[in-house]
Amino acid sequence: MKRWIAIGLVVLIVGGVVAYNKFGKSKKEDPAAAAAGGGGRGPGGPGGGGPGGPGGPGGGNRPTSVTGFVVVSQALKEEVVASGSLLAAEQIDIYPEVAGRITQMSIREGQPVSQGSLLIKLYDADLRAQLQRLYVQQENAQRTEERNKQLLQRGGISQQEYDIVVTNLKSALADIELVKANLRRTEIRAPFSGVIGLRNVSPGAYVTPQTLIARLQQTSSLKLDFSIPEKYGPSIKNGSGVTFTVDGLQQRFNGTVYATEPSVEEETRNLRVRARVNNNGARLRPGTFAKVTLAIQNESGLVVPTQAVIPQTRGKQVVVVRNGKAVFQDVTTGIRTASAIQILSGLNQGDTVATTGLLFLKPDGPVKVAKVAGLPKVPLNPTTGVPATDAQAKL
Repeated sequence: MKRWIAIGLVVLIVGGVVAYNKFGKSKKEDPAAAAAGGGGRGPGGPGGGGPGGPGGPGGGNRPTSVTGFVVVSQALKEEVVASGSLLAAEQIDIYPEVAGRITQMSIREGQPVSQGSLLIKLYDADLRAQLQRLYVQQENAQRTEERNKQLLQRGGISQQEYDIVVTNLKSALADIELVKANLRRTEIRAPFSGVIGLRNVSPGAYVTPQTLIARLQQTSSLKLDFSIPEKYGPSIKNGSGVTFTVDGLQQRFNGTVYATEPSVEEETRNLRVRARVNNNGARLRPGTFAKVTLAIQNESGLVVPTQAVIPQTRGKQVVVVRNGKAVFQDVTTGIRTASAIQILSGLNQGDTVATTGLLFLKPDGPVKVAKVAGLPKVPLNPTTGVPATDAQAKL
């Protein structure tokens, strides 16, 4: 029994403490809060006119400070950046036409060679022996033809017998030309002037038509292959200039478009373009990756920074500063680059558009231009905070 009485006393004490903390303190604090609020009459109180309140100085009517941009007509160039590869102007892999043993090799690795110079000579003693035998047969057939021609004129033989002799002579001449052609196949000559690569065989090696001897490339001029989206196809013409860079070299190189693929690749919907590059300094190598820049359009028009344009559901807007107020203006855009957008309609030259603080601006809200970009040293009106000259801004 005593135990239950003790538990009840503890519960009563704890309940009393909780009730005091909840109701006693709140009653003491309410008068202080009421005095502070006082119907909005205290400094900074809700609805009051003290400093810091929504309706007082520094409240909701304070102008929003932004950075402005004076709209002027500028040259804007749209560029397409693509990945490309450098190729040799001419390139072949050298293979022998016939099987045989290499008896002479005139390849100097990495060195230039002239058109028609001998690179490889294969064993040809058997062919030269056949050629000598055919020369003897040809001489014999020539003498036989001359004798039978005289006999034909005297009526000693028929025309048919003479024709057979002539046929034998022509056959001997054809056999000689065939052996000469086989002899030429034992020689590998440079089809054009260029630089010979690393050879894969040595003198005395037996080679077949499947044996790669070396690679010959013409590098005095190069080809630049790259692809662009199909929508830019009508803008590409022969003679269009391109610029490109390669890894390892800081210099920008130039090329000239001279051919385009007649069709678009179905898989990527890209158009393949080829340009010619002068490589007199031999600084560029075939197979190098190139970052290509191609100028599609070069026009002059009104330009604003990209951050000044606000995307909308069905269009675009910019915030124009007029008489210290924010005016949300619908615009039509054109060419776009990484830092600027062409404005086709909606703005006039000299308008001042806001480029910062766009999230805090409201239609017809007060605005102060703290800094102006676009035109250097533009004076600001101390009252409105916008460019002071009408020629540079319409206020």
